[in-house]
Amino acid sequence: MAAEDGDGEGVRVLQNLRGKICEAKNLVPYSGPNKMRDCFCTINLDQEEVFRTQVVEKSLSPFFGEEFYFEIPRTFQCLSFYIYDKSVLQRDLRIGKVAIKKEDLCKYTSKETWFLLQPVDSNSEVQGKVHLELKLNELITDNGSVCQQLVVHIKECHGLPLVNGQNCDPYATVSLMGPSRNDQKKTKVKKKTSNPQFNETFYFEVTRSSSYTKKSQFQVEEEDIEKLEVRIDLWNNGNLVQDVFLGEIKVPVKVLGNDSFQAWYLLQPRENGNKSSKTDDLGSLRLNVRYTEDYVLPSEYYVSLRNLLLKSPNVQPVSASAAYILGEVCRDKCDAVLPLVRLLLHHHKIVPFVTAVAELDLKDTQEVNTIFRGNTLATRCLDEMMKIVGKHYLKVTLKPVLDEICESPKPCEIDPIKLKEGDNVEVHKENLRYYVDKVFNTIVQSSISCPTLMCDVFYSLRHLAAKRFPNDPHVQYSAVSSFVFLRFFAVAVVSPHTFHLRPHHPDAQTSRTLTLISKTIQTLGSWGSLSKSKLSSFKETFMCEFFKTFQEEKFTEAVQKFLDEVSSTESKEPSGLSEPVHLKEGEMYKRAQGRTRIGKKNFKKRWFCLTSRELTYHKQQDKEPIYNIPIKNILTVEKLEESAFNRKNMFQVIYGEKPLYIQANNCVEASEWIEALCRVSRCNQRRLSVYHPSAFLNGNWLCCKATTENTKGCTPCTAGVPADIQIEIDGDRETERIYSLFAINMPKLQKMEGI
Repeated sequence: MAAEDGDGEGVRVLQNLRGKICEAKNLVPYSGPNKMRDCFCTINLDQEEVFRTQVVEKSLSPFFGEEFYFEIPRTFQCLSFYIYDKSVLQRDLRIGKVAIKKEDLCKYTSKETWFLLQPVDSNSEVQGKVHLELKLNELITDNGSVCQQLVVHIKECHGLPLVNGQNCDPYATVSLMGPSRNDQKKTKVKKKTSNPQFNETFYFEVTRSSSYTKKSQFQVEEEDIEKLEVRIDLWNNGNLVQDVFLGEIKVPVKVLGNDSFQAWYLLQPRENGNKSSKTDDLGSLRLNVRYTEDYVLPSEYYVSLRNLLLKSPNVQPVSASAAYILGEVCRDKCDAVLPLVRLLLHHHKIVPFVTAVAELDLKDTQEVNTIFRGNTLATRCLDEMMKIVGKHYLKVTLKPVLDEICESPKPCEIDPIKLKEGDNVEVHKENLRYYVDKVFNTIVQSSISCPTLMCDVFYSLRHLAAKRFPNDPHVQYSAVSSFVFLRFFAVAVVSPHTFHLRPHHPDAQTSRTLTLISKTIQTLGSWGSLSKSKLSSFKETFMCEFFKTFQEEKFTEAVQKFLDEVSSTESKEPSGLSEPVHLKEGEMYKRAQGRTRIGKKNFKKRWFCLTSRELTYHKQQDKEPIYNIPIKNILTVEKLEESAFNRKNMFQVIYGEKPLYIQANNCVEASEWIEALCRVSRCNQRRLSVYHPSAFLNGNWLCCKATTENTKGCTPCTAGVPADIQIEIDGDRETERIYSLFAINMPKLQKMEGI
């Protein structure tokens, strides 16, 4: 997904942001009798909210613990984190913020940092830029005296913020400021746009004394203009309410020469904005932020490096391969693993590479019970591969039962130390047993859904382990269970939000329940794979007692049967009765398909749900669908020009005679929905090659002016038709990341070469 074009021809600049909103502390107490607050945190690109945590109730030191990752599909100036106090009846109160300029993000990469919260006021909340042309002209008056005329041409603005979720009604004031003057003029108001085109010119006279006469080469005397400046203020027209300040710029007149001077200026906050003597009193926020930019060259530039990496599975020994050396030179193997796994997946080389490095691991493994327990290149590559390839597998397997646990939680605490007065531990054990049984049965009955790639890797691991320890009949199972149970299902159960199985980090009680379930599932998974009892794996006596209820042969048999099935290379027939895979859901706005009573189509808030079979929308979440579009009927999914309805973040789903127009809540959400819809529909046979990027209104297409609604599209579709619709990988981007890692670690590489 290209965020913006680079400076060089054919260069793509791709931006992404990942990190974690950890916790806040020492927030300002509520002024009422109850001092506690109900807090949540948002992430904003400039003034556009792109992420929101769950609400943590009744706390002045809320723990959020929420990770985030998204591609950034546009330019931005500032990344901000806002702490809010949730209000039921009034507008949510912004307690404070952390604002980091884009150019400063590199200072905090991958480091957890405590930031002091800064005060929030409207004068400091700005974004966007303005295009100006300035010129000083020489004028000769009737009496022969000379003066200067300042010409200010305000051309346009770009990227002004949304106001109350909608495009603003901007206008600009243009002022010439000095010690004894303040001449101000004003543009016309532009309606419903974040990118207004003003194209208005204003003239200001800078009058000289009558003794100042014409010169052949007119030069501005510096002392006359030293204190003059041009100030542009952007405002949102409030009509019946107060106008909202959007930003300002100041240009000293003394910098202007005889030639015309034009440039884009970033809007700035007011000088008195965001200044407070009580900054330290607002509290602080702990964050981990990592922003990266990838400058991706045309594919032919990566041929040599790519070929070298793809030969890695066949290099003997594999420790001499480019891919293995990449893991060795990087201080943090995680930096190397993600792009490496994605590149190898893209070129169908992941199975032979993981097999080769796993075999290397096994040579150093002396004890059966430590097989694949370390954080080696092999285990990390397999972990990352399972996250990517097994995403849909987890959704179809675990999401329904995790939704039940998180949305209707039953008390499951069985630790005597943590039990509260009045708790019935036997009831808690029954609840926990019910959840464990449900999760366990769901897992062991899911082999039909296990992705083929995972099965192929498990097959290799199983046979490698049996070859390394030929006298242990159980090692073939423990080699597989150490990944599929310990590193895949158990991790997804305890952290469902990191696998996109739940929208937020679970609350403390639910998190504790998930931890107990995960511990039991881990042990059940290894129970069937090893001959000796696993009760010793529990440090807590109460967990040992609870697990004794699972000491039945049927659990061992179920685990071994499941491990046999997922480590088999035999093809699995898809079930005709299989449930559709849930892919994405959320609240957005759709343009009405029919007409209202007054004859105009409007926008309505709806709950959208995308599965592998259909796109539906509902009046509310958990209500029956109002309308559904089968995936097989989707012809294309594309962005919609903002000018069509004067609304940002719009896209269209073309599935028949008329498109469905949808407005997302922010640019990241719009980009994610387009990507998900494109991916799931890309194998449709009747996909369009051209489309209309705007709407058909008042008898013509706004984009090409064609007057017939069924006129063929005027713009090529942006989405191609890749062969693999499940895994969308940009091979050139991953190779660029690997090249960057080698470049950064060149001293280590040269040292290795000299050994």
